[in-house]
Parts: sequence; structure tokens; C-alpha cells
Amino acid sequence: MKIDFFKYQGTGNDFIILDNRKKRIPEENRSLFARLCNRHFGIGADGIILIKNDSSRDFYMKYYNSDGTESTMCGNGGRCAIAFSKQLGITKENKIYFRAIDGDHCGIIQDNGLISLNIIDIEINMIKIYPKYVFLNTGSPHHVLFVDHIKEIDVYKQGRKIRFHKSYSSQGGVNVNFVEKSGNNTLQVRTYERGVENETLSCGTGITASVIAAYETGKISPDKETNVLISTLGGKLWVSFEKKHNRYQKIYLTGSVQFVFEGWIHI
Repeated sequence: MKIDFFKYQGTGNDFIILDNRKKRIPEENRSLFARLCNRHFGIGADGIILIKNDSSRDFYMKYYNSDGTESTMCGNGGRCAIAFSKQLGITKENKIYFRAIDGDHCGIIQDNGLISLNIIDIEINMIKIYPKYVFLNTGSPHHVLFVDHIKEIDVYKQGRKIRFHKSYSSQGGVNVNFVEKSGNNTLQVRTYERGVENETLSCGTGITASVIAAYETGKISPDKETNVLISTLGGKLWVSFEKKHNRYQKIYLTGSVQFVFEGWIHI
């Protein structure tokens, strides 16, 4: 069978997006998705996104890691899905509503072309602060470490060790973020992503987790009008939020999205 695919990237985090509203693509074929993501024998990507029909929202986003496993929420993937849904003509509006595995999301296509994604609310009592790291879930689980000299960190070696630590085995492992404060309300972030099993150029939920962890531990102090700037290997992103009633809410991840190419492949 021949299927059409579309390649998008958000700050270097790249995805194969498939329109599965007609249910032609076998969703449980793990080996197929792993093959499509393979950078030597397939199309190549950090993950697969399926766009599906949804009875109450503009669409449903289903996400798979590059190893073919269905995964939790992907922030940059969500921003790419928003851009793709506009290309498909699912909606003519610049405010788009969709569902994913972690619930409802709102996406905004800004006048300057940047795309913002609303991340789920985070209860303060669910943020676990330890002497050497912070753990929280921003749609995906994240282990956040604050470091010096982030460019010298061996993200693969150190990240992999934490990702497979026995304390995270019950939840399928964890994503690992190395964070350095580089200015007033400015962070640098590098992330080891589970499912990709390597460092990626950018991780949307990891960046969001890093900002919340930095704020909760007093390392940054943006006001309500301030977006926190994050530098990644793939480019710049911004995170904004409100802390109110013992929760972080109105969390938005904002950055660029680029359509890379489209094609077809036999499966």
C-alpha cells in the first residue's frame, strides 16, 4: 500500500505526520513506524504523528516514538500538528483545539507565524524537588538537572543512565533535561529523550518542564508579561505561564515550525 506523508520540524525536533482520518494506516504496526523513522532505511524522524478524527475537537493527535512505541504528549510535535491541520484545511481559524493522550489542548497560529501550544496544567504538589534534581510531568515525565558548562555535558551517557534508572522503570523510563541559566529569565536546555534514545535538538515538554522547575526553585522570576526564553541546539523557544491556586496554568510553549517536504512511500 502507498501512503502519503508530510515532514515537519519544530526547532530541529522532526516528525513524520500522517493523515489517518480515513483509518487507512495500521496504528498498531510498531515495526512500520520504526522503519519510517529510521534515518538510513526510511524517511527519518524523531517520531510519528497520526492525525485522527475527533467528535468534539478539530482533531486527535496520536504520537509514536521513533522506536515505534506509542508515547505520551510531545510538545514540538503538537505544534507541528497544529501547522499541519491548518495545511489540511481542518479549520480556517488561527485558534485550533485538539485532543491528545493527556487531554485537551489549544493551539494558536500567531500573526508572525510562530505557533503556540497550550500545555496541561501542573499541580504544585505533583512537582517533586530533590537536592540534585526536580521531577514533574508536563504531558510526559521529566527529570530536570541544573548544571554549569552545559556544552561540556555528555548528554547521551549521563542522560541514558538516568533514563533507565530503576526508580523510573514503573513508568517506562523518563526524559532527562540538563539546564543552565544563561541570563535573566533565559535558559539553555539539552534533552535526552526516551523512545528516541538519544539527545534531540529540542524537546517541547522538556523545555516546559525545565522552565517550571527553574521557577519553582527560584532560579528565574518572570512576571506575568514575561516569556522565558530557552535556547536549544535546534533554536529558540518561549514559555509563558501563570502560577495561581496551587497550580501552574495557562502554560504556552511558543516557537517556529517549518514544513520540510512531502512524499509517498510503500508500506
